[in-house]
Amino acid sequence: MALLGVNWLSRVTGRGAGTVAGGRVGLRVCPDLLEQLSRRREIICVSGTNGKTTTTALIAAGWGAKVATNATGANMPAGHVAALATTRATRVVLEVDEAWLPEVIRRCSPRVVVLLNLSRDQLDRASEVRVLADKWRGALSRTTALIVANVNDPLVVFAAETAPRVRWCDVPTTWLGDAQSCPHCTRPLSPEGSTWHCLCGFTRPASATTRLDGEGLVVDGAPVDLTLSLLGDFNRANAAMAITALGEVGVAAHEAAARMATVTSVAGRFSLRTYRGQVVRTLLAKNPAGFSALLDVIPSSPGEVWIAINARIADGRDPSWLYDVPFERLRGHRVRCFGDRKLDLATRLDYAGVEWRLDDDEVEVIDETLYLLANYTAFADIVEESTPC
Repeated sequence: MALLGVNWLSRVTGRGAGTVAGGRVGLRVCPDLLEQLSRRREIICVSGTNGKTTTTALIAAGWGAKVATNATGANMPAGHVAALATTRATRVVLEVDEAWLPEVIRRCSPRVVVLLNLSRDQLDRASEVRVLADKWRGALSRTTALIVANVNDPLVVFAAETAPRVRWCDVPTTWLGDAQSCPHCTRPLSPEGSTWHCLCGFTRPASATTRLDGEGLVVDGAPVDLTLSLLGDFNRANAAMAITALGEVGVAAHEAAARMATVTSVAGRFSLRTYRGQVVRTLLAKNPAGFSALLDVIPSSPGEVWIAINARIADGRDPSWLYDVPFERLRGHRVRCFGDRKLDLATRLDYAGVEWRLDDDEVEVIDETLYLLANYTAFADIVEESTPC
């Protein structure tokens, strides 16, 4: 109750959203509070650069019972404490920030750890992904948890290859721009059809027990009907890994998939909203890998797309990552630029040969649903300023 009171005070005084303040106070008073709250609970942890929040929501839905989770996305120990202190549910799924994963594994002793991907994000204040992969590797080699890992991401494979128990998932992975060299010896990785290898012997494992491709989802040799309300191959990949994780805690794949089909949006992502009089589908993308995946869902036919970019603390102050996003795919579309760094975005689009307009130009409402892509704080601003349809 004391933690809830601190969260309430944080909200009413305007000092925060009231999701982690209680957790911070609790850890200050009792440093091992997370360990205490984790006891006698069945915990699944989800980590990676992109897709954590959505995969966490899919696992929570697919579990099919009362599940404790940090649904607000507060994914460091204070947020975990705040989530666990408010419920007695014994089933828990936690989204975990990549840099905090080793500590959370040590403190929470999870049953399953899901590793989605690793790519660059907020490099003005975060480690290079090779450093994170090495930290993961050390933590995973010492855990008894089942590791559910993306077999197509070389950095994830490097991190998980020494873990005692691994289930490899062969799922669509479009962005490998940060895994071009071997994490063991730094030689270039050689692609070979659907696999990759290095001269030093580091290679893509061939023992995937989950496979998702154009023919559908197969888990342990059995086909699974996977029909999601969420758009994009990347969400099908998230769901495939979520289904694999739930198998370890006794949930049948077809039951988990049926429950996941009911998820239509996650914390505002993928939802329809009215923003500045226009109906938009809101999509969150915060780095080159995320934008690359979302650009694949934009229809190829010419039309208008809205993009909002900020560079605040939560986004990373350096917006130069925009030059690694393949905006050339938007040629033939007109992009309207929003956010604090709309001029940076417009400049990048100009170099890409994409027609653009600024948000302070006259906005003509179009009688169709537009895609609105935004990075972290820009997305939060848009959700606050818009209304659900």
